[in-house]
Amino acid sequence: MSRMAFWSFSSVPLVGLLSLFFTTAAAAASLRHGIIRNVPIFREAPAFRNGETCTADRVHVAMTLDGNYLRGTMAAIQSILQHSTCPENVFFHFLWVRHEAEVFLSIKSTFPYLNFKAYRFDTIRIRRLISKSIRQTLDQPLNYARIYLADILPSNVNRLIYLDSDLVMVDDISKLWGVNLNEKVLAAPEYCHANFTSYFTEAFWSNPKLAKTFQGRKPCYFNTGVMVVDMEKWRQGDYTQKVEDWMIVQKQKKIYRLGSLPPFLLVLAGNIEPIDHRWNQHGLGGDNVEGKCRSLHPGPISLLHWSGKGKPWLRLDSRKPCNVDHLWAPYDLCRSSGHSLEE
Repeated sequence: MSRMAFWSFSSVPLVGLLSLFFTTAAAAASLRHGIIRNVPIFREAPAFRNGETCTADRVHVAMTLDGNYLRGTMAAIQSILQHSTCPENVFFHFLWVRHEAEVFLSIKSTFPYLNFKAYRFDTIRIRRLISKSIRQTLDQPLNYARIYLADILPSNVNRLIYLDSDLVMVDDISKLWGVNLNEKVLAAPEYCHANFTSYFTEAFWSNPKLAKTFQGRKPCYFNTGVMVVDMEKWRQGDYTQKVEDWMIVQKQKKIYRLGSLPPFLLVLAGNIEPIDHRWNQHGLGGDNVEGKCRSLHPGPISLLHWSGKGKPWLRLDSRKPCNVDHLWAPYDLCRSSGHSLEE
């Protein structure tokens, strides 16, 4: 796959003038494409600075960028910087599908000192591979961008933390960055108590050849919303193609129902480096069908993840929050919200 185009920003003066330009251009583009979107207005975040013990080592973080989830992205960035000992060392890589100028402006004006680049994710290749899943939001091309990180990001990015937009970090990200991958391509918390067979259909398990896929390894569920990836090993092992191959099988045989997760499991389950569960307290959005509230799992917590149907900003605004949503609220920078902490 050829290197995909990227969009990058450096320091931007004359924010008021640019705001007028971007807003006008974005409005025109929205009208042309039939898109009407109200991007929230955010408070400017504090300038987070490095501590005295920081070195020049960078921590690379990749996230997707979508206007529909921008409020979650802002809270995630805020939480990462707030709890980092060396926030100026954190470099963000944002992947986008549709260029929304007001979204880029919001990032820049909310975090004026943020180190980041934004890259266009070309969806032509992935659209032909996506199969319908149990929830329409899971079928959006941007959900599959994590498969192509090694193709999109610069080749000198050798290690990467991938994070979803519906989470907050309550610990120093450098601890997650420093986990030992032990020669594995990917590290993430494993959940071996989960019913692994339920992630695949009867068409998968009843096919003798397909059912042997996990032979010789102990497969466990892992959530792809928090991953530490060895980018060199990913490229060398051609893991992008391996994931795509399973998506082609899915098109033909309907072997799963859950979007971008199952092909990752088919390729990597039972062959990742398991890390402490504290790094992904997932499922806080509730189940994928009804979005019912879930409680915290016992044990220490470094990262809270609202995976599932319900998102904390929507439930808080509707005045029908789950108890765990109040743990997200302190990182919300949206000006219109009444539950954010003041600067």
